[in-house]
Amino acid sequence: MTTTYAALLRGINVGGAKKVPMAELRSLLDGLGLDDVRTHLQSGQAVFRAGTGDEESWAATIAEAVERHFGFTVDVLVRDHAYLAAVVDACPFPAAELEGKQLHVTYCSEPVDAERFAGIDQAAVLPEEFRIGDRCLYLYTPNGLGRSKLAEQLAKPRVTKGVTATTRNWNTVVKLRELTAG
Repeated sequence: MTTTYAALLRGINVGGAKKVPMAELRSLLDGLGLDDVRTHLQSGQAVFRAGTGDEESWAATIAEAVERHFGFTVDVLVRDHAYLAAVVDACPFPAAELEGKQLHVTYCSEPVDAERFAGIDQAAVLPEEFRIGDRCLYLYTPNGLGRSKLAEQLAKPRVTKGVTATTRNWNTVVKLRELTAG
């Protein structure tokens, strides 16, 4: 039995740093023995099928391959279709009523709890909000993530310590669910 996964590469192709051409990434993943490798956009999403391994082992394998091939370190999270579908289904915000730039999911390398976010003054970032999900955060940023006070607060070291996290807008979240569906 094979499983379909999405690999999320953090911080590539942003502002000219850590350039990873998608054709090269596809070739690199093909070389790892992965099946049906596809990429989505230029911002670090790849979809593949594999008959062995799990999310953590594939994340480590892909991160090592990227470092060997491109010469820089990239954090990689890998999630299977069931997880990606569950994240979409569990969205606590009215996704159908919002633009893709207003809603984001921050995928985390491990579960996070409310205690980690105790220092965030939620009233100070309104109308922005966040909710904790299964190894993810749902972010509502009505003016987008680029100017978000909430994103600034969430990026502080006391919040991010020990957790690898990468954020995708809602359009990409939904597309990854679709791409891993079959």
